[in-house]
Amino acid sequence: MTRQHLSVLTTLALLGLLMVLADLSHGSAGYDEGYYMQDLLTREQYNQVQELEKPVASTPDRHEHPNPNPAKKVPKGKADSSRKTDKTTADAKSVKTSNKKAENKKSVPKTSNSISEGEGQYNSIKEECPPMGLETLKIDDFQLHASTTKRYGLGAHRGRLNIQAGLYEDDLYDGAWCAGRDDPLQWFEVDARRLTKFTGVITQGRSSLWSSDWVTSYKVMVSNDSHTWITLKNGSEDLIFSANREKEIPVQNIFPVPVVARYIRVNPRSWFKSGSICMRVEILGCPLPDPHNYYHRRNEVITTDDLDFRHHSYKEMRQLMKVVNEMCPNITRIYNIGKSQSGLKLYAVEISDNPGEHELGEPEFRYTAGSHGNEVLGRELLLLLMQFMCLEYLSGNQRIRHLVEETRIHLLPSVNPDGYEKAFEVGSELSGWSLGRWSNDGIDIHHNFPDLNSILWEAEAKKWIPRKLSNHHVPIPEWYQSTNASVAVETRALIAWMEKIPFVLGSNIQGGELVVTFPYDKTRSQGVTRELTPTPDDHVFRWLAFSYASTHRLMTDANRRVCHTEDFAKEDGTINGASWHTAAGSMNDFSFLHTNCFELSMYVGCDKFPHESELPEEWENNRESLLVFMEQVHRGIKGVVRDLQGRGIANAIISVEGISHDIRTAADGDYWRLLNPGEYRVTARAEGYSLTSKKCEVGYEMGATRCDFTIIRTNLSRIKEIMEKFNKQPIKLPIRQLQARRSRARRLGT
Repeated sequence: MTRQHLSVLTTLALLGLLMVLADLSHGSAGYDEGYYMQDLLTREQYNQVQELEKPVASTPDRHEHPNPNPAKKVPKGKADSSRKTDKTTADAKSVKTSNKKAENKKSVPKTSNSISEGEGQYNSIKEECPPMGLETLKIDDFQLHASTTKRYGLGAHRGRLNIQAGLYEDDLYDGAWCAGRDDPLQWFEVDARRLTKFTGVITQGRSSLWSSDWVTSYKVMVSNDSHTWITLKNGSEDLIFSANREKEIPVQNIFPVPVVARYIRVNPRSWFKSGSICMRVEILGCPLPDPHNYYHRRNEVITTDDLDFRHHSYKEMRQLMKVVNEMCPNITRIYNIGKSQSGLKLYAVEISDNPGEHELGEPEFRYTAGSHGNEVLGRELLLLLMQFMCLEYLSGNQRIRHLVEETRIHLLPSVNPDGYEKAFEVGSELSGWSLGRWSNDGIDIHHNFPDLNSILWEAEAKKWIPRKLSNHHVPIPEWYQSTNASVAVETRALIAWMEKIPFVLGSNIQGGELVVTFPYDKTRSQGVTRELTPTPDDHVFRWLAFSYASTHRLMTDANRRVCHTEDFAKEDGTINGASWHTAAGSMNDFSFLHTNCFELSMYVGCDKFPHESELPEEWENNRESLLVFMEQVHRGIKGVVRDLQGRGIANAIISVEGISHDIRTAADGDYWRLLNPGEYRVTARAEGYSLTSKKCEVGYEMGATRCDFTIIRTNLSRIKEIMEKFNKQPIKLPIRQLQARRSRARRLGT
């Protein structure tokens, strides 16, 4: 290439750059959007867009308020579930296919507000893009900037929607970005690292138990170079958006028209008079396609699974279960375990090669989700899991076929459908941190179980074990079972389900963090809020927790940012529940102490209610973990306890030497005991039978070791059985036998 050619190319490039800057200086959001979309659309499609976006000449009404504020709280409603998200936006705005799509675009509702450009005005078209990812951490700390900061713990990196402060606020983990000065010159900035179509902002105040700080109004500015900033306007006036009236409820503002830029700033204009400038923010934006963008390629996660990636209402959830059941009728069954407080059935799907029946020697596994109704990701993961297992089973996936044929799997995606409906009605970004968490009668279902820890620990202190109380299957106290007890109907349904089916392993899926917790959840020392409180099976629980965390895409990543205040990656993404925070009456502790089932909690994402567009990536983050954890039900020993006639013995006790926690056999005499690899002395005993012990070895390969027992009736139990047969009366012998004995006695006497 000649020097002359290079000179011409350089000149053209500089002219193009000057044109872009000139357009930006005029605040031409509509033109920017068209300019950057030209390379992406065919000329015919691009002309269709331009035709639809022609300025409409209008004369302002002289009686109109000089500075009307078109930005107002626009609740999403069921924006996610009705697919009024980036997918709908793409269909409406990008003109992907035919003229019919372009015609449909004309029907997008328009508002009366407008933004002026030149001599005409654009009728504003309110359009929503998905969240960019401040809450989900897709936007990293280096992309967040601020004018000033009160201290490090209140820096720009803490200005994320729904971020939570610690109980004891300090300089590291506070609950918002707070400006160093309270004046209208402050700003919070997000660098999208690529051209992005910004469509709105969501704000909250500061998360704090001790302070009340929030912003009541703000302006929005955009830039392509972080030096020249354009303020969003309404006519000739700057747009001022109404913000929060308290610190927790998110407020969303959708821009009258989308704006295309790389940088966006939120400029607080007023704030709570007794507080300071503090904000938590989410930006709504659609990144414009750029195959050369390094950051996008690095963070992109694509799934190849053809599943239904959307949020489902209660009715849609039931319909999806029905579809899965119809696709795989031979391995699935739909049933319900009871009803919610409002009367919604608690539906579960069973996946097994013989659905509806317990097979001798086959372990039972469960996943539950949605005990906190606003923690939605777990619910959708289980709906995706049942679809995935059905499709993979039909396609001949040997791993899935083995799981289905060797395990009876139960998936209960919505323990608290009443709470979910409340959060679902508002939408993923506007439900906040707690809306829908509790049941309809205000109960936290996950922590509504009887506190059996205190009963067991008191018995241990008084040396009542095993004479007066067993170290397992601790009975539920009478007061808890009374009708006056504050027990949710959902909790009672769960307990009945847990008692009916001999579950071996289970997990309740929750949200708001990235960590796996295991029992005990309650601290043993009274009055202590955080204390390591291990179970006798601590080593097994640690392995089970690690099996999930280590196969999750993010949990054990030492470089990932903490969700809120705890760096769980230091502990390999796992923690003893009581070491995190004490909680009496948890489902995990109850399951361990009252049944055979080892239960853990999986906190699968920083965002409790992620946007629908995030579901494919969240599925990729958790898919392998969900499968690996199910496979752990086949680790340890299993067998059947029988009598000499070969009949299975129910409620026989299986003890492992050195572990002060026993389990019991199911109705057919079969049992499963989760253990780590090693050699164990195992004892089987039952009332009326002599105990039997043997050594059982657990290997490292997957698959439980077979360890059967045959136990013999004791003489005492036989005597008791005979006595009960005759109603505990003296045994009457036949007359001839009695006469023979008497005559024999007389002969001996003579």
